[in-house]
Amino acid sequence: MAAKMIITRLVLFALAFSMVEFSMCHLLRSSVTCLDCPTGSNLAGINILVKCDHVKNSVMATTNEHGAFETQLPSSNCHAKILGGPKQLYVSRKNMVTSIMNVQETDSYTTSQPLSFYTSCPLSQNGKCGTQNDAVGRNIGSSKTIDIPLPTEWGLAPSSYYVPFMPIIGIP
Repeated sequence: MAAKMIITRLVLFALAFSMVEFSMCHLLRSSVTCLDCPTGSNLAGINILVKCDHVKNSVMATTNEHGAFETQLPSSNCHAKILGGPKQLYVSRKNMVTSIMNVQETDSYTTSQPLSFYTSCPLSQNGKCGTQNDAVGRNIGSSKTIDIPLPTEWGLAPSSYYVPFMPIIGIP
């Protein structure tokens, strides 16, 4: 009878102990900065993606009203990236992704460079919004379609549906 009690207690202890997860906890604490917001702006809801090397799943974090975020890291070799927020954000490529480093004398981590963004489009050198060149060095053109007014009695769809289309005739 005493042996049954001991075995039962050992089994219950093993079950309780098996539910405890032992993991190396790396805590990332950092914040985002708005470069053109007025002081005291609400920065809540900005999504940060954290991707670690040799780890299949990414980690998401969301900022609070002050722009601070906190999340658990699966490993120590990671990068953080601004994904977006409740409103459209403009982020430069050099500030979009940053590596994560260990904070001295603590068990927490932070970003090596600040994650910063704009809420309105910053002007480039030519006065237009966005980048001035693509990767090859050509100017990026507008994606606006051409709409030629057609008489309604012809019953055709708007010309923007088919004017840029170049049919290929004589396919062998």
